[in-house]
Amino acid sequence: MRDGLLHIFQESYRELRPRDSVPELRVEFFAFTSIKNTIRMREGRLLVRLSDLLEGAPQPILQAIAHILLAKIYRKPVDRDAATRYRRYVSGHDISRKAHLVRQMRGRKHLHSAQGRTYDLEAVFEDLNARFFNGLLARPQMTWSRNHSRNSLGHYDPAHNAIVVSRIFDHPRVPQYAVDYIVYHEMLHLKHPVRLRGSRRCVHSVEFQAEEKLFPQLEEVKRFLRQL
Repeated sequence: MRDGLLHIFQESYRELRPRDSVPELRVEFFAFTSIKNTIRMREGRLLVRLSDLLEGAPQPILQAIAHILLAKIYRKPVDRDAATRYRRYVSGHDISRKAHLVRQMRGRKHLHSAQGRTYDLEAVFEDLNARFFNGLLARPQMTWSRNHSRNSLGHYDPAHNAIVVSRIFDHPRVPQYAVDYIVYHEMLHLKHPVRLRGSRRCVHSVEFQAEEKLFPQLEEVKRFLRQL
């Protein structure tokens, strides 16, 4: 298998760079916490690591991965068919389920506390659940982030069933409606899980966006977030 995989990468290299000699290649499967593939150039040698979840992938998928990785490192256009073939495979039910389980087993999630200095996220969840969801959503783990992140204001992690809110919102100067909105948005991810449309993931469906617009102070929230 490893010799065959090395051959696939060598052939893909020749297709992309027919005038150049193939550099030394090292290709191995690695136990990442998710479906992740990496390629690096070190001292003239290409080092490739593929997620071990792809070890049983059919040859056309491995060929697509080789093309995508080599095209990216050499800044060549990625073939659309290869990209589509790969996305469809990793988005399939079996691979997605395995990736979910692997992330639960291998991934480390540093969960802190729902009780902040100013706001209690569990109380926020229960209030929103009663007001907007008829109390029907099961409460996941609620936690403030470790850092005062501005890049990620909040996210729902399905692998660990946790809603994480940036600690930047746990401050007396932050209005209640801003915290409510961040939690409400992540609760909508609970109600409307990610869907697949062909080979693409639909994170914010039409239904999701329609319900998000029902938040009563949406315009105030937008103005507040622009000031962060």
